[in-house]
Amino acid sequence: MRWTPGGRSEDLEDQRSSGGGRMGGGAGLGIGGLLLLGVLSLVFKRDLITPFLNVGGTDSSVAATKADPKRDAAEEPMVQFVSFVLDDAQKTWGTKFATQGKSYQRARLVLFRDGVDSACGSADAAVGPFYCPGDKKVYIDLGFYDELKRRFGASGDFAQAYVLAHEIGHHVQNLLGVDRQVRQAQQQDPSARNPLSVKLELQADCYAGVWAHSTSERKLLEAGDVEEALRAASAIGDDNIQKMSRGRVVPESFTHGSSEQRVTWFRRGFESGEPSNCNTFAK
Repeated sequence: MRWTPGGRSEDLEDQRSSGGGRMGGGAGLGIGGLLLLGVLSLVFKRDLITPFLNVGGTDSSVAATKADPKRDAAEEPMVQFVSFVLDDAQKTWGTKFATQGKSYQRARLVLFRDGVDSACGSADAAVGPFYCPGDKKVYIDLGFYDELKRRFGASGDFAQAYVLAHEIGHHVQNLLGVDRQVRQAQQQDPSARNPLSVKLELQADCYAGVWAHSTSERKLLEAGDVEEALRAASAIGDDNIQKMSRGRVVPESFTHGSSEQRVTWFRRGFESGEPSNCNTFAK
C-alpha cells in the first residue's frame, strides 16, 4: 500500500506501557480472538473456542505491562502505519456520512500490550483486536499482526489494514445504530444470537471493503494488496478456525461467518464502494 511514514494520528492512544486489569464480561471476541484461541486449542488439544463464546466473561487476571522501550521502537513503523490507516478510513467515512447529511464522530485507536481496560470491561491480548461501543474505541495489541502472519500465512500491510478497517466498520455500525438494534434482537431471541452476530461481522467486512475501494480510486493500492486482504478474511473464517482447533466444522456455532462469506462480503464492498450494498441483514 502506498503511504507516507512519519506521523501519528491525533486519535491514537498509546497504552503499551500501561498496566492491565481484570478480565470482565463485556469485551467482545475480536477478529484475533478466534485465531489465537484456535492456536491454543491445537497446542492443548482442547476446544477452547466454544466455552469462551458461551459465557459472558471470565475472571482471570491480566498482568501489568512493563515499559519496553526497545520493543516500542521496533513497533514504531507499525504504529505509524496503523495511524495512517485509521485517519484514512475515518476520512473516508466522514465523507460518506456527509453525503447523507449525517455527522461522523471519529473513533479512537488504543494500542496496548498484554492487557487493557475498556468501557466494555478488561481484556488481554488473546481477545485480539476489538471495538468497544461503550467508549467508541478500537483496541489492538500490535503483536496480533505477528500471529496473523506466522500462524495463518496472512502477511502484508493490506492484510493488517483490513483488520483495522473491519473494526472501524463496527464503529460505523455503532454510529448508525445497527449494533444496538442487533443486541436488542439477540436479547429478544437468544436462538438468533449467533446468526445475528455473523451478519454484524460480515457487514463490518463489507464496510472494510468500502474503504478499500476508496484507496483503489486514489491509487493507493499496489499489486497484491487486495489479495492480502482476501487471504486475511479467509484465514479468520469460522470454518477455517474450527477445522484447525476441532478438526470439524459446526456451522450453527459460527459467530463471524465462513471464509467464503467473509471474502464475499469484503469483495462486495470493494467492488461497489457503496455502504448501501452492505446490508447483510436483508440476505
